[in-house]
Amino acid sequence: MNILLLSMPDSFEHMPSLAIRMPNGALTSLAGNVDSHHKVSVADLVLVQRHVRATVERLVREMEPDVVGLSVMSFQRKTAKKAIDLVRRLRPSVRVAVGGYDPSLDIEAYADNSSGVVDFIVRGEGEITFRELLQAIENESGFDHIPGLSYRSGDRFYHNPDRGVNGLDNGEIKLQNRSARVLTGYTLLGRQVDVIETSRGCTFDCSFCSIIEMRGRNFFTYSFDRVLADIRDARDHGARTIFIVDDNITLNVRRFEALCQAIIDAGLNDLDYFVQGMTSAIANHGETLAPLMRRAGFRYVFLGIENILEDDLQFLKAKSKNLARGNGDGGRAGNATMKAIDYLHRNKMYVVGGLIVGNPDDTRESITANLDFARRYIDWPYIQHPTPYPRTPMTKDFRDRGLIINENLQEYDGTTAVVRTEHVSAEEAEFMRWKEERWMKLHHMPAAFAHDPLFVLRNAGRMFAHTFRGSTLKTFIGLEDERAAFERFRKIRKAEREYL
Repeated sequence: MNILLLSMPDSFEHMPSLAIRMPNGALTSLAGNVDSHHKVSVADLVLVQRHVRATVERLVREMEPDVVGLSVMSFQRKTAKKAIDLVRRLRPSVRVAVGGYDPSLDIEAYADNSSGVVDFIVRGEGEITFRELLQAIENESGFDHIPGLSYRSGDRFYHNPDRGVNGLDNGEIKLQNRSARVLTGYTLLGRQVDVIETSRGCTFDCSFCSIIEMRGRNFFTYSFDRVLADIRDARDHGARTIFIVDDNITLNVRRFEALCQAIIDAGLNDLDYFVQGMTSAIANHGETLAPLMRRAGFRYVFLGIENILEDDLQFLKAKSKNLARGNGDGGRAGNATMKAIDYLHRNKMYVVGGLIVGNPDDTRESITANLDFARRYIDWPYIQHPTPYPRTPMTKDFRDRGLIINENLQEYDGTTAVVRTEHVSAEEAEFMRWKEERWMKLHHMPAAFAHDPLFVLRNAGRMFAHTFRGSTLKTFIGLEDERAAFERFRKIRKAEREYL
């Protein structure tokens, strides 16, 4: 069969397509785990944001897919349904499957007839479920025996039992098939980027996180041989930067240290690496971990700081991730953020700071405190507003307190404030973040120029224009209220969301 897998073009505000275009590793993993006689094509539509319709039309015409699969996050749902409608018009006989966070956590949104008539919902981890689905279609053997699958029969949807989380140690999940990609242009500040994973899962219970709602609280790892083979394959396909997408690689610090050493021993430390980590793990082990990370080639570290205020960390259920150990009795004392940042900076790594502002009890002063912290200590800001994604504990808290003011999932992108606080309106919280964060994004430009001067020289003007879109000369010289620029920015962003 011919299989076409699509990721949606909608991207986060923090990841402007000019500077950051990441592959969807889930789709290439699906492609690597179907039976080899199928012809699979993977298209990351973030690479063609201004030409989505024409690209989908061309791909459907050229590939004549029997099955089209879409990976969907909550804020991409509207675009996904439009894409399904388009595919149906172009090829009425096609079977349509959806998967990813949004279909897994809000099944009913795709199981009604207004969803563009989805045939299958692949819930949770998709590799084995999708392979068995294709086998069932091919063999006409029915679908009721496939764990993790929901399927349409007539006008009804049937939901099979969940599939258990894969332990990753049995070799059942094979490497990604990067050769299945049919579009090009992946980049992180001018260097071709790819994604790998060394583990899946997290044992924490942060209230904002969809991961534990989708797969439970657990942590499983791949063997280093498999991880190194994945890195080599990404490099052989042109990657010079590797983003490790693990949910929480620092859950096992000793393993992470061993992985760094394995990368060095394999001679793969000539690549740049980008990883996500907990502040507590890096603060508590940074003396040995940070130098090892740098020798292995790590350049960027996304720190899940979440918030610098204790009350907000309590609400986010992220306090334990941000505690530093005491020096005396092995207990824990104090927020680990500054210590972690210091270790990373001393070892010439850059901090991408993940912060969440606009929590239920936030005041203007508490939001300002977090923004001031980010301005002083963060190299690359990734500041978001709390977003009530389907089935997360945060959603219940906000709904119980009547703080959700926007039910339009297309705007659930993290940088649109869709909830208010008890003291600050959603619009005000978003304006405060937007106003300060634009300038923070310029802090990293000198470092980016030193690393990739040609890319920055060619694109600095376009990156500045994107960051400050909505602003005019009047804005910069103080002849108009910045709220006017903010309103123009919001209109521009709303128009940008219409991809189909």
